[in-house]
Amino acid sequence: MKKTFGKMLLAAGLFAAGVPAFAEIVVIVNPKNPATRMFSEQAGQFFVGKSTLFTPIEFNEGAAIRNEFYSKVLQKEPAQVKAIWSKLVFTGKGTAPKEYHTAAEVKKAVAADVSAIGYIDKSAVDDTVKVILTVQ
Repeated sequence: MKKTFGKMLLAAGLFAAGVPAFAEIVVIVNPKNPATRMFSEQAGQFFVGKSTLFTPIEFNEGAAIRNEFYSKVLQKEPAQVKAIWSKLVFTGKGTAPKEYHTAAEVKKAVAADVSAIGYIDKSAVDDTVKVILTVQ
């Protein structure tokens, strides 16, 4: 009985380790930016180059939060978004967003530019940025 219970615990632990812990993502802007709220569809436009009103700030390629943001906000896979930006850059119609490794770097970049828009985990929010959307 003890061996079976131990195997069950090990299996449960391995399963839990394989399930990603999704964060609560928020879209942020500079506190001086006049925007107060935004729908997901609106925010998404900036991250695929459909609007230049805001300057998108991104996490590095492969970051779990980036993949989750693309899935929930853009309803796209990372390869699809990369293809969109490749075409925009190649045709001279856009400049790919700057990429950062950490939420602290994304937050710092957004705090330094009134026109910047980014996304981070809700737990990283402080008074240097303003939340305009909580991603569902």
